[in-house]
Amino acid sequence: MNIQEITSKELADKLKADTNDIFLLDVREDNEVDICSIDGANHIAMSHIPLYLDRIPDDKIIVIYCHHGIRSVNVASFLIYNGFDEHLIYSLKQGIDGWALTIDNTMNRY
Repeated sequence: MNIQEITSKELADKLKADTNDIFLLDVREDNEVDICSIDGANHIAMSHIPLYLDRIPDDKIIVIYCHHGIRSVNVASFLIYNGFDEHLIYSLKQGIDGWALTIDNTMNRY
């Protein structure tokens, strides 16, 4: 399975254009979210995704992010395996760390 990736720049442009079409999903742990997050993100830790599938819309673009992009690819695969449209699922390339480096250099990094 080939998971689509989106860069931080592409995501920032999409969010500026229309946030209503995008469900931004942060799959990091609570302690990571306490350090930094992207405005408007919905937080469901990776380990809780199977319990909260009903909280994830299946009619929007879903952009998943974690720290560097490994967990988000795993969650994307899980969502597709569970019936979500693979054309609507994206993993944020380089995760929130890439976002901090290219979009928001005031963001705390870890």
